[in-house]
Amino acid sequence: MSIKYSVRHAIHHEDSKNYDTKKLRSSYLIETLFEEDTIHAVYTLYDRLIVGGINPVNKALKLETFDTLKSENFLDRREIGIINVAAPTKVTVDGSDYELGNKEALYIGMGTKEVLFHPSLEGETKLYFNSAPAHRNYPTKKVSLDEAETVELGSMESSNHRIIRKVLVNSVVPTCQLQMGVTELKTGSVWNTMPAHTHDRRMEAYFYFELPEDAAVCHFMGEPDETRHIWMKNHQAVISPPWSIHSGAGTSNYTFIWGMAGENLDYGDMDKVEPTDLR
Repeated sequence: MSIKYSVRHAIHHEDSKNYDTKKLRSSYLIETLFEEDTIHAVYTLYDRLIVGGINPVNKALKLETFDTLKSENFLDRREIGIINVAAPTKVTVDGSDYELGNKEALYIGMGTKEVLFHPSLEGETKLYFNSAPAHRNYPTKKVSLDEAETVELGSMESSNHRIIRKVLVNSVVPTCQLQMGVTELKTGSVWNTMPAHTHDRRMEAYFYFELPEDAAVCHFMGEPDETRHIWMKNHQAVISPPWSIHSGAGTSNYTFIWGMAGENLDYGDMDKVEPTDLR
């Protein structure tokens, strides 16, 4: 079996504010996502989102089910979004091949029986994914960077000049509840998602990549008046509960993938918090 999985339980905000650094990291940080010829999956009890990484090197890897899902196939009651974070590669979905370039995305709907992830012929293969429960089938669709809904925000003066590419959102591809996108910070910018916000209707997960090995990102979380921080390295992910802000600042510019699941598909549904109101 090529899939390794673990389960993260949901945590009450009143409990979380008492955690020390070690407890914060074990509760919210996902340190290892990529291991040779392995699919890593973290099943969270926040809207039952699964966060994972796929690293085929010597063989194709099949998306297999696991005990927690209680289903014959991984996608019997789920949808999945996959974003390529390394060399161009191929994904086979029920016999159909999809070529994915760097930062390109693939949505696969509920009811799909077989998904195979192939080693790249051009370099290292690393695929990041989020999966959420689904109530109906939507067609499999590849989303290129040209097809993404792209927004440019921030400025060099405020150290947050960034390009947001919404690749798996309902304005680009129909989904049940899953949304994903890629945010790239320009050289000289370090802040993401500032001003910060929360959204009680959705949880979120962040995956940081294209971060130099000698650099780090300080990811901020917690209630607006009880913030905490987690230091993160390249190719690590963090879980953000609905009650928590999710923002970060790096010692270098970087790229990150955001993924959401929850009650609605309204990208703009957020409760903004001014920087001067953070504590």
